[in-house]
Amino acid sequence: MRVVVAGSSGFIGTSLVAALRGAGHEVVRLVRRPAQAPDERTWDPPAGRLDVDALTGADAIVNLCGAGIADKRWDQARKQVLLDSRTVPTEVLAGAAVEHGVPLLVNSSAVGFYGDTGEEVVDETSPSGTGFLAELVRRWEAATEGPQRVVKLRTGLVLGESGGLFGKLRPLFSAGLGGKLGSGHQYMPWVSLDDVLAATVFAIEHPEISGPVNVTGPSPVTNSEFTRTVGHVLRRPTPWIVPGFALKLVLGEFAEEGVLIGQRAIPRALERAGFRFRHPSLGTAVAAAVGR
Repeated sequence: MRVVVAGSSGFIGTSLVAALRGAGHEVVRLVRRPAQAPDERTWDPPAGRLDVDALTGADAIVNLCGAGIADKRWDQARKQVLLDSRTVPTEVLAGAAVEHGVPLLVNSSAVGFYGDTGEEVVDETSPSGTGFLAELVRRWEAATEGPQRVVKLRTGLVLGESGGLFGKLRPLFSAGLGGKLGSGHQYMPWVSLDDVLAATVFAIEHPEISGPVNVTGPSPVTNSEFTRTVGHVLRRPTPWIVPGFALKLVLGEFAEEGVLIGQRAIPRALERAGFRFRHPSLGTAVAAAVGR
């Protein structure tokens, strides 16, 4: 299949291009600068411009665009950036897919759709929650309308060696500074990078999959259990507790929606479709992220 990838230079995108090619697919990468390589095509989402031949013969588009949720402190301007960096490219690609007859759009999304679920287990049939992140994801997913088939990958907290959640936490844990965040009762819907890549390829190759798809490990854990597991794998103590008020002082509103609450989300759609996780437990996912 010929797969067009937007957001191919990021943490997930770089590895996804390699995974798609390893699975035998041809990849075209959309870039926001003049194309320099044979597999690159230029586009400008804010201007709605896309190279005329970018989607020629394409069987699928994968959209991974979006500014980092936790990269900067939230204010109204930053919230607008987070929203626009997701909805604008998505609208452009969804419209282009319809115009050029591309049958499939695989669009990045997030389990933040569900808001704070506490102890409740949620799957793809569960309703959206409240808060900025839930609203952001609702509008992000609404921008996918148009293509014949749309897969919305509601990804959890990605564990990989060079980026994502674990890339930020590993130095702290390695230094013996790891500890639970707030009460530690909030659920963390972790997933290994390997399984994110495999699930994306799986969705492309299985036409029966459509709509929302939770890309999370099959066994979400609380922050306390996550902390213990990471400490065990890295062989480091995790005695610390970071109080909620301290997190709010440092991270602002993001602490309330992205750190101190969580989603007990399970990947029911993937499991029903026969997807097999390479890292079904948190311990194996963390071990893979540290190269063990």
